[in-house]
Amino acid sequence: MRPGGFASTLPRVAAHPENQSRGRVASLHLHPPVAGEPMLPADSIAVETDAGIVGNTRYWQRQSRSTNQPNQRQVTLIEREQIAEHASALGLPDIAAGRVRSNIETEGIDLVPLAGRDVRVGGAVLHIAAPRDPCHKMDKIAPGLRERMTNDKQGVLAVVVQSGTIKNGDAIQPIN
Repeated sequence: MRPGGFASTLPRVAAHPENQSRGRVASLHLHPPVAGEPMLPADSIAVETDAGIVGNTRYWQRQSRSTNQPNQRQVTLIEREQIAEHASALGLPDIAAGRVRSNIETEGIDLVPLAGRDVRVGGAVLHIAAPRDPCHKMDKIAPGLRERMTNDKQGVLAVVVQSGTIKNGDAIQPIN
């Protein structure tokens, strides 16, 4: 491993202008049936319009309690580069895939600036609704992680606008 820990092994490719508009799915994760258990890795996921991830025990077909509209937490995404940056800043060699409890971990694309836009992810289209609000479980990974996962460094919440299948390695492309 290069000096500087895990973060130095993942270049911040999204920072390069030629890579601003395209990324890829690095890993996929489903919530476990029992709350608090580790996320379950997946090779592919099916998503349905206004419902979320098929078979995901959390947020599937839920509506917002305040608006009765589809829940914005149907799919969560975060950049692997951002996770590596957090790990390095907190003195960790790595934060394992799925540990920050997002459904899709990405590489090569800045997600937070895409809030309000649609993105094609594999065979599906997601609407990036808002930045993610990290929960208290992040500090169980490392004290201070929750605080670091703010200010555009936390990933995003998305709503499914076109059903489809998403696989590891699929391209991520903004479409509007």
